[in-house]
Amino acid sequence: MDIRFNRFEPQPLPNASAVMFCLMDVSASMGEREKDLAKRFFVLLHLFLKRRYERIDIVFIRHTDEAGEVDENTFFYSKQSGGTVVSTALEEMLRVIRERYPAHEWNIYAAQASDGENISGDSERCASLLHDELMGLCQYYAYVEIIDERETEIFGTTDNGTSLWRAYRTVDGEWPNFQMTRIAKPADIYPVFRKLFGKQPEMQLRK
Repeated sequence: MDIRFNRFEPQPLPNASAVMFCLMDVSASMGEREKDLAKRFFVLLHLFLKRRYERIDIVFIRHTDEAGEVDENTFFYSKQSGGTVVSTALEEMLRVIRERYPAHEWNIYAAQASDGENISGDSERCASLLHDELMGLCQYYAYVEIIDERETEIFGTTDNGTSLWRAYRTVDGEWPNFQMTRIAKPADIYPVFRKLFGKQPEMQLRK
């Protein structure tokens, strides 16, 4: 059966509350430079949400080879490190949605930051979770990959890159509410932020 024209697209719910999920990779492959760039991105996002919206929940999730919901202070300042299994963060997000944020009552947004390094085979698992579970629940999902400045010219405008980047390109091609980009230096953060969030009409709902 051809289901291309029968897919349910997420629609903003004017009378619902909004929640933003912040997912950050803090595994050993994320060095201090990468973690600093990721934190800078999330600080900007946090300030944007707090200043612009009167009613919005923010859920902070950190992951190594395990993921967990944490408070704001732990998210930004904990020194946790370890191996990498990115899908654990998506599974934790799905668990929290099922427990506290039913999609028929909440507008659900997410932003994820990682260097793209992942255990073998797990990037495909991440893409499957997005395709099969999360994108049908989310109004908008943004993925930011932290790369080395020397990689900018190589990967900046191509589909080449990490296994996670390549897996997420399949999501990007299927879901208009999914966006992805790369950050290599602090000066990239604000332009990337504006690209990802500056023109999203759905984000005006809870203003």
